[in-house]
Amino acid sequence: MFVKRLISGIVLISVIGLAFAFGGYFLGALLLVISLIGYAELVKALCAETEKRKINGPDVIAGISVVLYYLAVMFTSDITFLILVIGGFMLMELVWFVVKFPVYSTDRIVRTVFSVLYCPVMLSFIYMLRNLQGREFLVWVVLIASWGCDTLAYCTGITLGKHHPFPELSPKKSIEGCIGGIVGSALLGLIFGLLYVKRFIPDQFVEWRLAIICGVGALMGMVGDLAASGIKRNNKIKDFGYLIPGHGGIMDRFDSVILCAPAAYILTYLLVASTQ
Repeated sequence: MFVKRLISGIVLISVIGLAFAFGGYFLGALLLVISLIGYAELVKALCAETEKRKINGPDVIAGISVVLYYLAVMFTSDITFLILVIGGFMLMELVWFVVKFPVYSTDRIVRTVFSVLYCPVMLSFIYMLRNLQGREFLVWVVLIASWGCDTLAYCTGITLGKHHPFPELSPKKSIEGCIGGIVGSALLGLIFGLLYVKRFIPDQFVEWRLAIICGVGALMGMVGDLAASGIKRNNKIKDFGYLIPGHGGIMDRFDSVILCAPAAYILTYLLVASTQ
């Protein structure tokens, strides 16, 4: 199991690293595929107890809407198009609900909408961050704040962890591990700013801003991780899927990235990208 987890982890990091480095359509297409799989895993988990059909109207509408949304993200910088796609998606879900009533419950439509907003839309902030003009290299803060925090929190937790504040939600998570992950991510952001970003952004405080971004991003990533654990426990499943050997599904591996990405984008835009 460890060997499978290690190999799949290396492959995954390599693919994501290349996508972050090259950006453009490569990154957009990869995020689209990840988003579609993540949506399928999440909506299946949320509806497993009440629905046995594999493909149905709400999912088809959701899939088409996710594709249109990512096309809008990749080919236009006008937020109006994104709002139109999201609004149109919600409208079509309600139309389908009315036309097919009582085939689908309101819970099914709400879970469908939530799954699209939670996974595909949140992950699209990675592409938006990579596309910040003249600040493309800042996209790496997402990995520093999410996966960097995961690793540091795990290492700190197994060595120093004594207090476990989430016994029902995530029994192995400790306060010490959480603090270690957040502080460690902030330090990584500081180092990233000093050794790399400082060469492109001659701002005397940029490394400290990156430390704040990575620290807050790490915190939001932990919230995403715990939220995913809560969803799995509520729906009595161990993993969202089995696509990535040793890691589970897309949602299992990207649970921390999902909330970290929008937080990193917003803070990067406010604290760094807008500076001259």
